[in-house]
Amino acid sequence: MSGRVSFARISVVVALILLATGLGVTLAMGTTFLPHATTFERLQGVPRDAHPFAEGTGAVVHPTSSRVVYARPGGSPMAVLPSTQLGNPTWVPVVETAPGWVRVLLPSRPNRATGWISGTGGGLQVARTPYLIKVERAARRLTIFRSGRVIGRWTVAVGAPTTPTPLGRTFLLAALSKTGQGFGSVVLPTGTHSKSLDTYGGGPGTVAFHGWPDKTVFGKAVSHGCVRAPDSALSALSRVPLGTLVIITR
Repeated sequence: MSGRVSFARISVVVALILLATGLGVTLAMGTTFLPHATTFERLQGVPRDAHPFAEGTGAVVHPTSSRVVYARPGGSPMAVLPSTQLGNPTWVPVVETAPGWVRVLLPSRPNRATGWISGTGGGLQVARTPYLIKVERAARRLTIFRSGRVIGRWTVAVGAPTTPTPLGRTFLLAALSKTGQGFGSVVLPTGTHSKSLDTYGGGPGTVAFHGWPDKTVFGKAVSHGCVRAPDSALSALSRVPLGTLVIITR
């Protein structure tokens, strides 16, 4: 997976977030007790994504060290975004910008949680992914786009009516290989969670792309919220950079 997390397959934008306002707060300044914005956390008082089906610009950021997350630029700190998630480097999509700040999707509950990160003080890598992933629940269809062009389309299984795959935009959070349990060669957690289940299989109910040993499930709404995908789809998804937007529609 080393080629994947290095972002060698995307056009890296060597970008400095030019600061017109400098209000960055470091972890040494009284933020020790802030919750960490991970898939295991439920954050309080976070702003929600106001445009849950927008395709975005492809901009993604990686904190090379833990960064404080704010509800608004210059506001009170509300969380800390760590530099890794599930053993993978943290890459999150940018959904809005302001001078010296970026607003990103977070991998925590509630779904569509967002927060602002200061661009001051360094320690924030910026890149751009040409990929976009779409899941259409009613059609049971997964599509991967690259620079606006379809590069792959598959019939998949989505959440059952009682445990539906949550709508809105999220992102590829991590890639976990050698998971066993019939889930395929790779499991790809996203930044969203089941709205029906607080926990599943001992985890926090994170929605993921994964395989399934019974191929007859594809084209059906039978999962606990995850997207069950064929091996060829998982192989293609494993080449998509972390932080890439995933848009789930009806």
